[in-house]
This record gives sequence, C-alpha cells and structure tokens, in this order.
Amino acid sequence: MKNIFYLFLILNFISITGFSQDRIIKVTRDTIKCQIKEIGDDEVKYTQQNLYGDVVFGIDKNKIHQIIFSDGKEVKIKDSMYDSEQYEKQHKNAVKVGFLSPLFGATSFTFEHNLKPGSSIEATLGIIGLGDNINGDSSEGIYLKFGYKFIKSPDYYFKGTRYAHILKGTYIRPEISLLTYSEIPNIDNYYTSGSGARETVTMFAIMLNTGKQWIVNNRFLFDWFIGGGYGFGDAKNSNAFRFTFLGGGTDSKLVLTSGIRIGVLF
Repeated sequence: MKNIFYLFLILNFISITGFSQDRIIKVTRDTIKCQIKEIGDDEVKYTQQNLYGDVVFGIDKNKIHQIIFSDGKEVKIKDSMYDSEQYEKQHKNAVKVGFLSPLFGATSFTFEHNLKPGSSIEATLGIIGLGDNINGDSSEGIYLKFGYKFIKSPDYYFKGTRYAHILKGTYIRPEISLLTYSEIPNIDNYYTSGSGARETVTMFAIMLNTGKQWIVNNRFLFDWFIGGGYGFGDAKNSNAFRFTFLGGGTDSKLVLTSGIRIGVLF
C-alpha cells in the first residue's frame, strides 16, 4: 500500500514539474503562468496547464513587458512602435536649408539628428547678410537655434504599428534662439550723406513651434512650421523683423516665427 502511495506522489510530482512554468509579464504588470510555445514577430503563443494543455493561446507582443522562462532566463519585449531595430534601414540625419530665408537677408542651415523613435534634436545656424534683404537694409551677424522635436505617434495602434519614417510626421518643437547682428538705423542717411553709425542688436527667445515634415524616398524632405514665444534683448527700435522671428522689440515681448525648409537625409 505504501509503495502505491509513493508511486502516486512521484507521478504527481512528475506531472507538475513536467509542465514548465514560464511567466509572461504584461505591460500592466499582470503575470501569466504558462509554457511558451512560440515567439513570433508580432505575437507570443503559449499553453496553460489549468486551461486545457493542448489549447494554444496568443498575445500581442506590444502587450508584453517581459518573458521569464522556467530556467530563469529573461527576454525583454520592445514595443514595435518604438523599437529602433524597426528603422535600421532609414536615414536618421538630415541637413536642411531655409527655402525663403535668403530673400530676407539671412540664409539658414539646420542639422537634425534622430535620438530614438519619436524624438529628434535640431540645431540651426543663420548667417545674417547672406542673401538679398527685401527691406533694403544692410545687416550683418548670425543667429543660432536649438530645439528638441517630439514627433506625434498615431492616434490608433494596430498590431505592428510603426512610424512610416523615423523623421516623418507632425511634431512639436520647444526651441531657444540666440541672435546678434549689427544694423544701420537710417539706411537712407547712410547712403546719401555717409552718416549713420551701426548699432548692435543682441536678442534671446524661447519659443514653441509646431509643424509637419514629409520624407520622400528616404532621401529628401520638406518641412513646414509655425510658432511663437517670448523675446528678450537690447533692441532699441520698434522694427519687428529679427531675421529668425518677428517681434520682441521695444513695444512687445511676443515673438512669432514660421518657415519652410527643404533638405536631404543621410
């Protein structure tokens, strides 16, 4: 009788340990105890002992945070939307030129680098005096702009959802601008009588921009944006045009900006 009892315990132990207890940790931190059968591109398949061992269940990988196997090994699962491996063949850097900036007396050059899906940094150099100023004045100087771009993700997620291109999409870009340039307040007196001293203008602005960037064939881009913020500095006249933004003069601290940029990816 004892032998039968021990045999029953052994068989029971084998049946329990024979079913490996892997664990699926969901993004909600709920745990599924199971036996992993397959890890695919979009789905993980598993069975559960207490729910008919021969029935195979599936769960979207984007709902999984981590898989812990019965031997202690762990596998981190990345959301396909933000998995950098999904975008390995896409260019992550771009150089842009302000399409209309030369008409306003300052040619701008922008470098963009993608940090991760949904986030990029931008740096812009503007050379004031490089171009034909429609205002007819004679100014010389530079401006610098630094921004962090948040690229909007889709409103609805489906299995395997990802960005069409890592640099493409509607975005919000907080930005700071620094500029310094010299100008002649009365350009007519300067040319007719030779009089008129140059004045130096130095300004600083904090801005919030929104825009959209299109990518063509993973090689070319078109970028449009508009924004506003606050400007500070030593502008001594009421001239609202500041090459990289409008406003921030003696009358108001409000500044506005907009632009069109074209460029290439690499």
